[in-house]
Amino acid sequence: MGSHPLDSLSAAEIESTSALLAREKGIDAAWRYASIILREPPKAEVKAWRDGDPIVRRSLSVLWNKQSNEVHEAVVNLSTGTLESWVHVPGVTPNFTVDEYHECDHALRDHPEVRAALEKRGIDPALVLFDLWTYGNEVMPEQWRDRRLGWVDIWKRATPLGNPYAHPVSGLKIIVDVNSMEVLQIDEGHDRGLPEVDAEYVPEVRGIETRTDLKPLDIVQPDGVSFELDGSLLRWQDWEFRLSFNYREGPVLHQVRFKDGDEYRDIAYRMSLAEMIVPYRDSSFDHYRRTAFDIGEWGFGYMCTSLELGCDCLGEITYLDGVLPDTAGKAKVTKNAVCLHEEDDAVLWKHVDADQGAEVRRMRRFVVSVHATVANYEYLVYWRFYPDGNIECEIRATGIMVSTPMEEDGAAFPTGTVVDRRSYAPYHQHFLVARLDLDVDGGENTVVESDSMAAPISESNPLGLDLHTRGTVIASEREAGRMYSWETQRGWKVQNPNRLNAWGAPTAYKLVPSASFPAMFDESSPILRRNPVIGKQLWVTKHHDTELWPAGDYPTQSANDLGNGMSAWIADDENLVNEDVVLWYVFGIHHITRVEDWPIMPVDKVAFTLKPFGFFDRNPTLDAPRSPSKGASCCSGGSCTCDHDSHEGHGHGG
Repeated sequence: MGSHPLDSLSAAEIESTSALLAREKGIDAAWRYASIILREPPKAEVKAWRDGDPIVRRSLSVLWNKQSNEVHEAVVNLSTGTLESWVHVPGVTPNFTVDEYHECDHALRDHPEVRAALEKRGIDPALVLFDLWTYGNEVMPEQWRDRRLGWVDIWKRATPLGNPYAHPVSGLKIIVDVNSMEVLQIDEGHDRGLPEVDAEYVPEVRGIETRTDLKPLDIVQPDGVSFELDGSLLRWQDWEFRLSFNYREGPVLHQVRFKDGDEYRDIAYRMSLAEMIVPYRDSSFDHYRRTAFDIGEWGFGYMCTSLELGCDCLGEITYLDGVLPDTAGKAKVTKNAVCLHEEDDAVLWKHVDADQGAEVRRMRRFVVSVHATVANYEYLVYWRFYPDGNIECEIRATGIMVSTPMEEDGAAFPTGTVVDRRSYAPYHQHFLVARLDLDVDGGENTVVESDSMAAPISESNPLGLDLHTRGTVIASEREAGRMYSWETQRGWKVQNPNRLNAWGAPTAYKLVPSASFPAMFDESSPILRRNPVIGKQLWVTKHHDTELWPAGDYPTQSANDLGNGMSAWIADDENLVNEDVVLWYVFGIHHITRVEDWPIMPVDKVAFTLKPFGFFDRNPTLDAPRSPSKGASCCSGGSCTCDHDSHEGHGHGG
């Protein structure tokens, strides 16, 4: 059993769950588990819990019968070894699983009609990758809506060790019942052949030598690391938080606090990535089905991979394993799924005084990171904590773009970029939704939208220099959906009106947005109706323990989120003033594809920041240690032996 109510399920707890359901409900090979996850206790109970109090551990399982396609949710009390609930959930489709993905590849590889369709095009089935996708309700064939339905992209390697996504088999899709792996239809639209493209990225396959002019770059901490990990509790400098891991979100950060003097002050109760929606903005035969809900339809944690020192992480690293279920309810361990380490990040603060010399402090940050392989893309997630109270979430996308053969070589294509011979890469968007359950100095907060604007020229402002800010309280869920404004440099402050700083202002944290872009869908688009959360850059809701997934609990094959998702949550227009609020920040990558992204894409980086805004009474890093000089004696502190003339002529800074 975990030592804290929010500790991730252990391998023993996962297998105890499936063993109990086998006994109580006869769950056998006719069933599949979509997930087994910790049933987190209510937030109020967790906040009231103290070390030494008893812990009741529960698991929540989602599983379905492959023959009937019926879905059930089961809650198991792991502390007592009893089944507390067994509920049929009609009309939903659980997330697809990694097991099904691989089983579909094997089943189609041996299917005679599929092999015949490939051989008709002169394609060796041994070189093919079958890439299973889920269906969205808006494009599902009507006759198979009651099935667990998948559609399959087909790709061909040039050689057995070649890029698996090098050669798309354009105009050929396979529709599959994923429960039975029955091929329902071989959907053929056209045959544009296989253009001769330069798509290999592995040096040995390309036949090139890698450069040799880079000297080793090592990061060492001879005295050890500056953080402590006690079970799931992480402490670093003034930070303290708990870390868990589950199949859907991957890493989750709980009970984030900052030590201010002798007081640990609350900042956030729970932070994670709650959804990732990737629509391809190309309505052609090859792409009109291609809208992925990678977190809700598959599970980000399921796709996290093992990390290697020197490759994925550099420095003095502590790793955590990811423990998740397979579709039989057995525990599977992804070694080194989460990387914990410190990084140097240039200068924290600095000033050079002509008389006193220089004072400079190095910035150091603490990083929680995971890497997830989502078919052809890789997503690298970094949660970073800074000594000045900032929290940053950065996402890096890399991997291999989807490419598409064209009829003519050298032609332009309106919905993509030509990246190789007779090939274009379609434009697409990566919408990420961060769930930020902030508790700034406690659970009663108010969200204020902050805009900056120039004051009009007047007698008191003759040069038009005056800049003002305006705060708009987001008072209720009717006002929950907010748009970013570049013109006013909009941000959002989560204030605690019940606690004031030394200067009389409410303590606050500010969401500083970046990587914001509009959805660019027609309001009548069924794609937007299915996931309206991407239509705004910020949503604010009142906290409820069950409101975790903004596109709905079961987005696979969904038509909309009205049953359980953002649209349902804001319909009752609950009060948001001086309440326990949750922010949902929508950000990501508006990917207008580039030639430089081919054949493998350098990382594209996007991020947002949570920044203390009157949370402290002054700069909280005044006690940062001086760094020893590695060269000139002008690094920091005391007398400076540099020529003071070199400090003159700095000009006026801000």
